[in-house]
Amino acid sequence: MTGRPRTRLERVRASVGIASLALQQIEDDLSADDVDQEELAAILRELIEDTDPPGGFMAAVAQLLTVAARRAEQVEPDRDGDASCPLHEAAALITDNAGMRLIWAARALHPQGDN
Repeated sequence: MTGRPRTRLERVRASVGIASLALQQIEDDLSADDVDQEELAAILRELIEDTDPPGGFMAAVAQLLTVAARRAEQVEPDRDGDASCPLHEAAALITDNAGMRLIWAARALHPQGDN
């Protein structure tokens, strides 16, 4: 018995749901009373330094937005950048701003953990 194939949007919704559950787990772990500064720093580093995918979670989100921006460049009306430019900027903000701030916070909590 085979069901109908899921649409692209249904697959995206399912994937976002899985990612949301994973993020909720991380949030729950961060909220634990026994998380000390060293462990908090390690968790923050994991978000930015994980080796799978290269560059960590934040880099993966930035890459996803970059792919969306590239696609928007191809399909946006008048090719004026109204959709693609904000997506490229969002990816850059995640990489440049959010990523660096996570690094700074981790260093402030536990500088010995830096390589």
